[in-house]
Amino acid sequence: MSRALVKFVRVSPTKARLIAREVQGMNAELALASLDFMPNKAAGIISKAIASAVANGSYEPEEVEVLSCRVDKAAVMKRWRPRARGSASRILKPTSHILVEVGKAGAQEAPKTAPKKETKPVKAKVEAETAKKAPVKKAAPKVKTEAAPAKEKAEIKKAVAPKAKSTAKKAEATTEEKPTKAPAKKATPKAKKTDKKDA
Repeated sequence: MSRALVKFVRVSPTKARLIAREVQGMNAELALASLDFMPNKAAGIISKAIASAVANGSYEPEEVEVLSCRVDKAAVMKRWRPRARGSASRILKPTSHILVEVGKAGAQEAPKTAPKKETKPVKAKVEAETAKKAPVKKAAPKVKTEAAPAKEKAEIKKAVAPKAKSTAKKAEATTEEKPTKAPAKKATPKAKKTDKKDA
């Protein structure tokens, strides 16, 4: 792959890019032939840049193609024009840099990627650090099986049975402690005293 760079060309980059897009990916010989018949100023400049790039790589135009044709913005020259009432208006004269790369078909280099580093040791270190920092997790409650409810019922019955016995014993003790009272006798009405005097 070879290249040619033309700097500070007196062409607007927007106008030169229209021609550069047409040429990109073309065979160099075909590109040079088509540019000769274009009326634009940028066509002649880009044609010379392509011929220079082919010569720089010591290729023949028919065996290479235009890999890329790039037009970058360069410095802008500022001029002025007199206007009404003694004022002046600004004139901008843009320039551009044209870069052409030429090479054999499929010779464009793929972008180099850095080799991947092994991340396993790093992950192990991070996991170890997080294990130290992380609070101890409580054990998850055991899932109850079908046999568990039967066991629970048996345990409840055992717990309830002693309570029933203890309540029965308390009732007996209270009955023994309290003396049984005899039923109260009804008072018989006393006979009225008769006056002896009356008798």
